[in-house]
Parts: sequence; structure tokens; C-alpha cells
Amino acid sequence: MRGLMMDFPLTVPALLERAGEIFGKVEIVTRRPDRSVARTTWGDVYRRSRRLASALTGLGLKRGDRVATLLWNQSEHVEAYFGVPVAGGVLHTLNLRLHPDEITFIANHAEDRFLIVDDVLLPVYEKFRDRAKFERVIVVPFGGGAIPAGCVGYEELLSQTSDEFTYPQLDENEAAAMCYTSGTTGRSKGVVYSHRALALHSMHCCGVDSFGLSMSDTIMPVTSLFHANGWGIPFSAAMAGAKIVLPGPFADAEGLLDLMVQERVTITTGVPTIWFGALEALDKSPGRWKFDWPVRMILGGAPTSEALMRGFDRHGITVNCSWGMTETTPVATTAHLRPYMNAWSDEEKYAQRLKPGIPAAFVEARIMRADGTKAPHDGASIGEIEVRGPWVAAAYYRMPEEAQKWSPDGWLRTGDMGHIDEHGYMKLVDRSKDLIKSGGEWISSVDLENALMGHPSVKEAAVIGVPHPKWQERPLAVVVLNEGAKADPAELREFLAAKFAKWQLPDGFVYAREIPRTSVGKFRKMALREQFVDWKWES
Repeated sequence: MRGLMMDFPLTVPALLERAGEIFGKVEIVTRRPDRSVARTTWGDVYRRSRRLASALTGLGLKRGDRVATLLWNQSEHVEAYFGVPVAGGVLHTLNLRLHPDEITFIANHAEDRFLIVDDVLLPVYEKFRDRAKFERVIVVPFGGGAIPAGCVGYEELLSQTSDEFTYPQLDENEAAAMCYTSGTTGRSKGVVYSHRALALHSMHCCGVDSFGLSMSDTIMPVTSLFHANGWGIPFSAAMAGAKIVLPGPFADAEGLLDLMVQERVTITTGVPTIWFGALEALDKSPGRWKFDWPVRMILGGAPTSEALMRGFDRHGITVNCSWGMTETTPVATTAHLRPYMNAWSDEEKYAQRLKPGIPAAFVEARIMRADGTKAPHDGASIGEIEVRGPWVAAAYYRMPEEAQKWSPDGWLRTGDMGHIDEHGYMKLVDRSKDLIKSGGEWISSVDLENALMGHPSVKEAAVIGVPHPKWQERPLAVVVLNEGAKADPAELREFLAAKFAKWQLPDGFVYAREIPRTSVGKFRKMALREQFVDWKWES
């Protein structure tokens, strides 16, 4: 017997219609390249997205055609997030921080037909334009620059069309968007999101035990809209009717804090490394930025340190950890304390809050040992995290050679090592490639890094495994100290000794001005391992 429910597709046009019809007066704020603030609304985005869909169709866009974007976090990027998929195209956000050679590979591998690019990013485009195969280039006057010859002006294009656009009959399993992984483990790989996946992912992000995004919220994504599906924020904000504040090309600490106060931001997102500077600014200028309303900071992309979490707690900003990947659309877990955990000690609560949390409804997670057996959820048994669910990728785009990334029974092998406790909370121990194998025992570089960043003199720290003639590998810590601070290796080892066994402590410390980062702000440990591969240990 079949249920007697309507066969109503879960598609992006339904989200756009909801935002335009119900939340049309809700603001979308963008900081422009001159740091001025521009204001538009969901109603404007609704109309302009439909105009964009009509314009692209007029240029010859066909179902499934890829439209690339090279844009900052701005209202025009939100328009593309909707205008491309509602026309039946596939939005493909290009990571502007990648090397031009990598961008070229990604654009050509995806077979992008069109490119929408900011005028301020034309110098980036120039570095690969002769190797890319775009048929039409549409330039957004984000910085007020002239439209180059041979390109189409975005505003001119929209002015020539009508928002009386008729959506094609889209199947919810059709492709709506795609992103490529950041390429930290070899060649970037394409992930293709369906309309259904985006709709279900948005529902999850609006859930109270996830981001809890609602019509009462103002969300400021510091996570890039050009990476990892923008954490799905344009879609979930449209569903919730939330106000969006977009920082444009800037991620400076004081500028972000100013925006948060000016626009009364209630939720912000980002990788932890982005927010170190903001915490430092808050500590240096007490009273300059006052948050007398509830503010939540959702961090992901890398483990969060206890020092960072405690620091923002001091300023009335609650940090929630999350976890996901480009392959999981990307949010798969979020951490909130359960009511009975409020009776725990302060240390126990912080330890639990620092975990990425529990899987979303309909997303399942398991821990698999190297021998192929499933590890128990006891908070101690470590293995590779595998996930599956309705917004988890089932394959990479045009890369059959990567099929081994999925288990024989269809689970995504994430490459993250961790365990799950008896409460269902997942904890990341390390990336599989970043675990340090010393004398037959595993050492977590993540745990050492987070502990080091709890030292008052340490601003940032990355720990890598370096070849050792006796122990196979030993930990080497690369440390960035706070301005004017001092801490010698003996002091740092003593500080770590309170939490780690002697054999787990780094045998070497290197002091650096900065730690290399990936295009999305994570530590580039691969670069560090290459730099210190010939490190000579003292005998």
C-alpha cells in the first residue's frame, strides 16, 4: 500500500519562492570592496535571481550546464546560488584562493560553459583565462570597475530580462550545484549536489539541535560561499527567512566584529583559525565591542581549541562545534550539550562541547578499524569515520578511479580518524595522514595542538610527525607566539606534561612567524612535513 501524499519535488525553486513571497522585506547586507555597506532584501534577490535565470536561458543555458562563479561573499553570489539552479543549470563555485593551474583544471574538468566573475577578481581570472574554456564571461561591477571587452556586464544583462520566469519542471534528483574539494590530498575532486540534497540539508541546518537558524536570526557567514557549498547558508537562510550579513572580500578581525555589532549578528560561522584574531582583538580592547544579545559561533573545518572556546565564552559568545566535508554538503554533525550534561563538571562540559557532536537525522556514522571491523561506540576505540545519508556524496564527478573512497557497502570513507562515545558524540583524533606513529603507538597531532594553544604565550601551533631513526616518527611542534611573548621548549613541554604521557610530548619545537594555510584557512601540514622531512633529531 502506498501513502496518499502529493508527489512534490524538493527543489531550489521552492526555496526561492518561499524567500521571495514570505520573507521579501528581510535584509541581505554586503560589505563592498571600499568597505561601504550595501543593503538589499530577499525580495530583491528573488526578482534578480529570476532575471538571472531568464538571462542565462537566453544565452543558451541548457539543463545540466555548469555555470562557474568567481565571487566573494556578496548578494550577487547569493543570486547566482538561486538563479543558476532554478534555470536548470548547475552552479559551480570556483575557489579563488587556489593556484591558477588548479582553477584551470577544475573549470575544464567540470566543463563550465559560463563564468560569473567580480570585476575586482579579474586579475585572478587573467591568470588562467587563456586555458579555460568558458563560452561567455559575465562581469559583476562589485568594485565599480569597467567591463572588459568581450565580456558581458552583469547589471546590463539583468536589465534586459524580466523576472517573469517560468521554472522548468525539475526532478529533485537533478544536479543543482557542485564544488571541488580543496585538493589537500591530491587532485581536487568534484562533488555534485542534487536539489533534494540541498533541500534536506537546509531543513537540518534550520533544526534547533543543528544551527537552529530561524527568521529571528541574522547570520554572518565568514565561511566562503565559494567553498564547500557555502555551508548551505544561502539555502537554509532562504528557508528560515533569516537576515544575511556578507563580509565581502574582508575577513579582518576588527572589521568582522564591527559588522557583528552594527548588524546585531546572532549566528556566525567559520574555521577556527579565522577567529583567533577576533578573540585577540576582544581581549585587547575590552568594552569596544559589546554583545548584550545571544550570539552563537559555529566552527568547523578543523578542530577547535579549548582556549578559543573559553575565550569567546568570556565575551558572551557561545561556540558550537560542527563537522562535515565538501562531500557531505557539508554539515553532518553539530555539538550541543544535552540537559543532563549541565550537571557535569566544568572540565567535562568543555571536553564534550569540543567534540563535533552527533550526526544529523538521517546521517549515520560509524568507526571502522583497519582490519575492516566496526569499532564499538565506547569513546576510546579509534578508527576511520565513515558516513552515509541523503546529502552524502555517492561518487566523485568523472573520477571512477576514486571509487575506493567508498566502502563495498556504500559508506563514505572520510579519511578522518576518531571515536564515538556512549552518548553518540563523535570526536576527531586526526586526519589519517596526520596521525603520528611512534614506536608502534599512535599520537594525535590535533590533541597536542589544541593543548599548546591553551598556553598563554602561544597564538597558534601545528604538530607534525617527522621521520625518526629509532621510533619511526616523533612529534615536531611548529609554534607561533603572541606578540612580545616568550616560551622556551622546556616550558612548553612542561605545560603539555600535565595532560600527556612523556612519550607523547613533542621532541622538537620550531618557532615561526606564521603557519602555512590552505585556501580555506586550515593548517597546511603537508607543506610542513615537506619542509621538515630532513629534520635532524638530537642524539
